[in-house]
Amino acid sequence: MTNTTASSDVGDLQSRLSGEVPGVSLAWSTYQDQTRVVVPAADLLSVLQASKKIGFDQLTDITCVDLLEYGNATDRFEVVYLLLNIETSERLTLKTYLNEPDLTIPSATSVWFGADWLEREVYDMYGIIFAGHPNFKRLLLPQEFQSFPLRKDYPVKGRGERHNFPVITRAES
Repeated sequence: MTNTTASSDVGDLQSRLSGEVPGVSLAWSTYQDQTRVVVPAADLLSVLQASKKIGFDQLTDITCVDLLEYGNATDRFEVVYLLLNIETSERLTLKTYLNEPDLTIPSATSVWFGADWLEREVYDMYGIIFAGHPNFKRLLLPQEFQSFPLRKDYPVKGRGERHNFPVITRAES
């Protein structure tokens, strides 16, 4: 794909998505033929719904980046949604930024039910809260676990939490 084609595709995508969410401030960029758009957290759900409406019918992944020690970062957390249009193979990366103490964004489960476990994993590891999630509980860690181990300020060797939990044998699991 040539740069001209890629930039015209981006322009078309930009027009289609922006047309579905008029008045929402979207910041567009491309990197190695990958289209990215930064969405204000308050407008995230409407942009996710619009993305599905214009053909991004698969939510491939949701992840998070802790930007705590990034020199020029102005926000603490970057929540990233990877979307795919199955028919055209078009990909779109949506990003939104959050800062403590308000780490709450709307759940994407009303748009893609597959967001269920992805959001629970992001909560387990980073502490991002997905409002409106139908089964919002820890997925990878015990319910009693109080920390978020993929945050940059979490100690490498942990805080000794695992010693406070009962050992579960394979037969009990």
